[in-house]
Amino acid sequence: MTHESADFASASDSKGAQDDMSELVDYLARSSRLTPQEAARLVNEVLAFMSEVPEDFVRRRHLALQSQGLSNRAIYLQISDELAGRRFRAPEYSERQIRRIIYG
Repeated sequence: MTHESADFASASDSKGAQDDMSELVDYLARSSRLTPQEAARLVNEVLAFMSEVPEDFVRRRHLALQSQGLSNRAIYLQISDELAGRRFRAPEYSERQIRRIIYG
């Protein structure tokens, strides 16, 4: 089964990684109720999520937490805690550094 519409090339430059992603899409389609197109979309979305850099994460979380009505001080503390648990190894940002990422 091929997945021409899948965008696995952006995930990796190697042919082996693309083959692995195609195998994953095939597996998801076989073992779930997802169509191959839905499985490819899911894999691409997960890869995009997992590729998020710390700065983009900080900006995204700031908007989400701000929409919940949290104060900036509480947001900075929560983002700092969340960064420590992310799969990327972000440096330990100070409150000031988080603020600079958000506002420039």
